[in-house]
Amino acid sequence: MSGKDQKKVFDFSLLQRIFFFVKPYKNKFYLSLLLAILMAIASPIRPYLIQLTVNTAIGKNTVLPNWVSTVLFGTDLSDISQFIIAVTIFQIAFLFIETTIRFLFSFVTAWMGQHVVKDLRVTVYKKVLGLNLRQFDQTPIGTLTTRTINDIESINDIFSDGLIPIVADLLTIIITLATMFWIDWRLTLISLTPFPIMIIATYYFKESVNKSFIQVRNAVAALNAFVQEHITGMQVLQAFAAEDKEYAAFKKINEKHRDANIKAIFAYSVFFPIVEVVLAVSTGILVWWIADRSLDAGLLVAFILYLNQIFRPLRVIADKFNVLQMGMIAAERVFKVLDNDDELPPAKQNAYSPDSIKGDIEFKHVSFAYVGDNCILKNINFKIKAGETVALVGHTGSGKTSIISLLNRMYQIQEGTIKIDGVSIDEYDVDALRKGIGVVLQDVFLFSGSVMDNITLRNPEISRDQVIEAAKMIGVHEFIEQLPKGYDYHVMERGNMLSLGQRQLLSFIRALLYNPAILVLDEASSSIDTGSEILMEKAIDTLIAGRTSIIIAHRLSTIRKADKIIVLDKGEIKEMGNHTELLSLGGFYAKLHEMQFQNKKIPVG
Repeated sequence: MSGKDQKKVFDFSLLQRIFFFVKPYKNKFYLSLLLAILMAIASPIRPYLIQLTVNTAIGKNTVLPNWVSTVLFGTDLSDISQFIIAVTIFQIAFLFIETTIRFLFSFVTAWMGQHVVKDLRVTVYKKVLGLNLRQFDQTPIGTLTTRTINDIESINDIFSDGLIPIVADLLTIIITLATMFWIDWRLTLISLTPFPIMIIATYYFKESVNKSFIQVRNAVAALNAFVQEHITGMQVLQAFAAEDKEYAAFKKINEKHRDANIKAIFAYSVFFPIVEVVLAVSTGILVWWIADRSLDAGLLVAFILYLNQIFRPLRVIADKFNVLQMGMIAAERVFKVLDNDDELPPAKQNAYSPDSIKGDIEFKHVSFAYVGDNCILKNINFKIKAGETVALVGHTGSGKTSIISLLNRMYQIQEGTIKIDGVSIDEYDVDALRKGIGVVLQDVFLFSGSVMDNITLRNPEISRDQVIEAAKMIGVHEFIEQLPKGYDYHVMERGNMLSLGQRQLLSFIRALLYNPAILVLDEASSSIDTGSEILMEKAIDTLIAGRTSIIIAHRLSTIRKADKIIVLDKGEIKEMGNHTELLSLGGFYAKLHEMQFQNKKIPVG
C-alpha cells in the first residue's frame, strides 16, 4: 500500500465524519470503551491466581497480596485445601463475570455499528435521490448499489471488528505486559526474545492482506456493476446471441475476484503458523530459563498463560487492522457520494410553492450541455400558453427529450431562463413544480408490485375507485380486469410480464390520476401497434383536454392537431407554427411529412 493510501486510511477528518454518525449513540460508545478497559484489567487476574494456587498446592511459601485476602474473605489462607477451594470458586465466578463483560462488549459494539450503518445508509440513499440525472448517466447502477450496500456494511466492521476491538486488544496486551514486568522483568524480557519476529511478520501480513482486500473490494464493485447491467439487458444479449462472449467477460472479472481472495488466504496461511511457531519458541525459552534456575512452577504456568494472552490478540490484531483499513476505504467511497455536489440546488427558504399551476411556459435563451461545453440545446426560445398543445418534432438527438428534462429540473441549465406562469423554475419548490408536471415516457418503468401500486405509486390519497374511474376514461379498464387478479396483478420487476403497449397505457392512467396542469408525452405512442392506435388517440385526447401539453411523437397523425409545432435540429429551433403553416413553408417539417407520407414506417420524431 502506498504512503498516499496510508495517509488516506488514517485520515482523522474522515474518522471524525464517521463518528459524527455515532453522536446519537455516544452513551453506547463510552460504554464499549469502559467494557474494553474492564476486559483488559481482568485479563491478568486469573493467570496470577493460578500461579498462587499452583505454588500453594506444591507447598511453596507464597506471600499473598492484600487484595487476594479481601476477595477470599472468611477463608483460612493458611489452610491449603480451603485456599485452593476458595480460589477455584472465585475463578469460576470471575470467569462468568469476564464472559458477561465480553458478551456485552461484543453486543454493544455490534449494536452501535448496525445503528450507524442504518443512519448512514438512509443518508446516502436520500443523497442519491437528490442527485442530478447526469450522475446516473455517468455512473453504473451496480457501483452506486455497492456504495449504498456493501461499502456501508464495511463501515459497521469499524465498530464490531475494527477500531474499538483493536483498542481493547492493545489495552489487554499493555496491561498483561505490565503485569509480567511487575512479577519478573528479567523473565519477561527473556520470554519475549522472539517477539521482534512476530512484529515483522505482523507488518508484512497487514500489508499483504490489505492490498488483497482492496483488490477484492474493486472486484466486488465490478461484479455488481457487470451483473446488474447484463441481467437488465438480458433480452438484448439473447436476441443477439451474445451469451458466450459476455459469459467469458464475466469469468475474467470473477477470476480477478478469486485471485485477490486467494492472495489474502495465502497470507493468512503463512501468518498464523508463524504466530504459533513464535509462541512455541517463546514458551520453550521460558521453560528452559525457569528450569535452569529452579524457579517455581506457578510462575511457569502463569507466564505461559500471559504469553497466550499477548499472542492471541496479536494473531488477530493485524486482521482487525485490515478490517479497520477497509472500513475507512469504504467510508471514503461512501463520503464521495455524500460530497457529490452535482445535485439540484436546494430550495430557497421562501421557495415558490403554489397550490396549483396554470400552465404558461416560456423558454428564454436556454442553452444546455450534458458534459462540458458540448451544447445539446442552443439558444432555445419559445412560449406556450396555458391549455395549448405543442408538438416537438425532429430527428433523434435533436434535443426534444432534453427540453422536457429541463422543464421539471431533472438537469440544471447552463444559460437562459425557463419560466412557468411567469416564475423561473429555479424559484419553485421542486416538489411543487414536479407535482404540476405529468410525464409519460417512451420507456415506461414499472416497479415490482401490483398494477394498483404502479398506478398510484403507493399514494394513500388515491382510492381504488379513482383508479378504476381513470382506467375507464382511458379505455383500459377491461384490459386490466382480464389480467389474473385484475388490479392486484403482480407485474414483476420493470413490468416485464406486460407488453410495451400495456405498460404505456398504465402510465397514461398514472398521469391522469395525478391531474397535472402540464402534461408531457415523450414519444408515448411509439410502443403502440397500429391496431391500438385508435385507443391511444382516444387516451391522448382524454389526457390533454384542458391542460398545457407537450407532445413528442413519431406519428404525424398524433401531432397534426397540435396548436403549435416546434421543429428541432441539432439542438436549434428551425421552424415553428401549426401543421398547415409549416407545410406551406416547404421547409424542414414539410420534408419530414413527405418522408412519412411516402413510407409510414419512417419515424418523424
